Amino acid sequence: MNAGSATARRLAPIVGLVLAAFFVVLAVSKPRGDVEVASPLIGNPAPAVQSSLIGGGDFELARRKGSWVVLNFFNSTCVPCRNEHPELVKFADEQESLDGGAELFTIVNDDSDEAVSAFFEKNGGAWGKVRDPDGTIAVAFGVAKVPETWVIDPSGFVRMRVAGEITASLLAGRLAAMGGPANGGGS
Repeated sequence: MNAGSATARRLAPIVGLVLAAFFVVLAVSKPRGDVEVASPLIGNPAPAVQSSLIGGGDFELARRKGSWVVLNFFNSTCVPCRNEHPELVKFADEQESLDGGAELFTIVNDDSDEAVSAFFEKNGGAWGKVRDPDGTIAVAFGVAKVPETWVIDPSGFVRMRVAGEITASLLAGRLAAMGGPANGGGS
């Protein structure tokens, strides 16, 4: 046996332990959803989005002008998407109670109607679920991975992008800071 293989055998358990510790840290750490991500779309008109809704009907982003719109890119098997879902339910409920509250839509990323419907049936969320069967909406917005959340103002301009999990308080706070709906009403 040569010295190189003996050294490798001694280091293998140490390397394995370091890797295991790294994965434990990743598994228990809370993702940061409070980081807005730069995008060339910020401050520009939102991409044209037209598609159908799960459950029936059509969605056209341009027809939402006059309202604050929040688009949340989602997949039912995505762990961070599942983690943030209760926060989106809370946000949607809060916005529904406001005069001029923001409209929330889920953009379904690489998932089946059945899986998405089952997820929402179990976990709540009565807002529209927009199909993106070929990924054109995700590409138009430059979505790298889900979850990703975008805010469109009443004039149809992109105002914010958040990559990763988001909270109801962060989203509502940023909307209010941009002149959007705030607790207490008004847009």
